[in-house]
Amino acid sequence: MKFYLIGRKGRPVINRLYPGAIVAQFDTTGAKQPGYDQAQAIANELTTMYLDGKFDMAHLFYSRFKSALSQIPTEQQIIPVKIPADADRNAIGATVEYEPSEEAILDDLLPRNIAIQLFKALLENNASEQGASMNAMDNATRNAGDLINKLTIQYNRSRQAAITTELVEIISGAEAL
Repeated sequence: MKFYLIGRKGRPVINRLYPGAIVAQFDTTGAKQPGYDQAQAIANELTTMYLDGKFDMAHLFYSRFKSALSQIPTEQQIIPVKIPADADRNAIGATVEYEPSEEAILDDLLPRNIAIQLFKALLENNASEQGASMNAMDNATRNAGDLINKLTIQYNRSRQAAITTELVEIISGAEAL
């Protein structure tokens, strides 16, 4: 099994589980918002590696955004393109002539399809990361508010105990006279 990593996350785990399995890496940590240019560069590199025979199948793993609280781990085969089982290949029934040839059209469209699938995965992953970050910050804010309330109650109780002790000492001193 060989891996082509996009970004920095997951590298230590893959190195530990599959030593020497990372063939290449595309670092996206410098970009705050993923762009189509990044997806196109990754697609070009993947296509070149595939045509050079460095791998025979590529799967894409990413977090699909469902909501700010929920992200779904998703796997998708991008190379070779998987044709859905329910696709009817003989739906038209008529002879169709393509201009340019079918091969020329596929040679142009398939790399674009890979780039679009990668771009979609980058956007879904970014949205999932933003949702998880927003959820974590909300939890941190809520926990900080709870901690402030608990510390305020504790401070008021200790202050009230100190005042009560002083009052008891004053009253005891007055009764002793």
